[in-house]
Amino acid sequence: MISENQVIVLETLAVKNMLRHRSLAKSISDASWSEFVRQLEYKAQWAGRTLIGIDRWYPSSKRCSVCGHTQGSMPLSTRAWTCPQCGTQHDRDVNAARNILAAGLAVSAHGEAVSPVLL
Repeated sequence: MISENQVIVLETLAVKNMLRHRSLAKSISDASWSEFVRQLEYKAQWAGRTLIGIDRWYPSSKRCSVCGHTQGSMPLSTRAWTCPQCGTQHDRDVNAARNILAAGLAVSAHGEAVSPVLL
């Protein structure tokens, strides 16, 4: 990832809070998210790459990546949704990834206020 990208954007997650979810705790702890982020930070710094963290409160999965409309509350069980503004159908995770990348690139290029956390 580091050698192929100049900028890497990730969402800062509250892993400790996520471990409280009974059905997801084992999968989350097995993934070693904090170690992954630590390694990315180290490798990015070593290779002169930029690593940008987007605040966990940024509505990445609820914001339409096409028109910018932000949905109200959306339970985790909702894996796909249709934007009421433009009618685009979204996979929750793919849409979030697009929004996180766009927010990170905006921070990198313009210093946009999207609650960035520079790592």
